[in-house]
Amino acid sequence: MRYSKTHSWVELEDKETAIIGISDKAQFRLGEIIYVELPQVGDEFEQDESMGSLESIDGAVVTFYSPITGEVIEVNEALDNSPDLINRSPEGDGWIAKMRIEIPREIGLLMTPEQYERYDEDDFDDGYEEYEEEEYY
Repeated sequence: MRYSKTHSWVELEDKETAIIGISDKAQFRLGEIIYVELPQVGDEFEQDESMGSLESIDGAVVTFYSPITGEVIEVNEALDNSPDLINRSPEGDGWIAKMRIEIPREIGLLMTPEQYERYDEDDFDDGYEEYEEEEYY
């Protein structure tokens, strides 16, 4: 699993497909999620482009950003009826979408779990440039 500076994660399902969602850290900060605006199958996104939004019980709405460039091939429809799946299992059953990977190199530029654990967005100006590129495959 790899993480973006916008608190989304990506995990390979296979060499061409990635599962994406928001991190446990992000869902904890947001609180109880009551609504998820999902992307549509067929939508294409650049890395760090807005894919949708999450709304918490206190009315806060935050944007969810794509951690990679690619095309949405499946969305987690269970979130329509149970958006709190993100709170209960943000890095598991609460995944948001599956994407066809367009630029595999981007995944290696994201943070490892160890890097993300230490990450504090106030400490970084250049995001991805702070980390050495690693081969992900």
